[in-house]
Amino acid sequence: MGFMFPDPVWPVVLLAVICFGDALLCLKPVAFIAKCFEDVGFPRRWWWVMPPIKFAAAAGLVLGIWIPYLAALTCAALVAYFLVAIGMHVRARDFGRNLFVNATGMLVICVATGLFCFVL
Repeated sequence: MGFMFPDPVWPVVLLAVICFGDALLCLKPVAFIAKCFEDVGFPRRWWWVMPPIKFAAAAGLVLGIWIPYLAALTCAALVAYFLVAIGMHVRARDFGRNLFVNATGMLVICVATGLFCFVL
């Protein structure tokens, strides 16, 4: 089956729950998320795009349980998203918690989910 459907499914569901929770926290960014956006120089006028992107990721992961390749594609897109986020932190010289715990931690979770559910 390979990349077609996640196997096992539970890591994909867990990642979807994390993305959904993250999207909720970005609706009216909680303090630590707003500070993260500010620290990397993400323009305030673009903050509104984050919740739809994160809700779409959660939906793509869940729908990918039944739609061939969608969860794998969404997982790969999340890896790309967090690579960009890490790049933004590095460019801004923001070498604190937001880089090492949040962005890098999420990258590790996304890569692990992709490998565990679609490759190995």
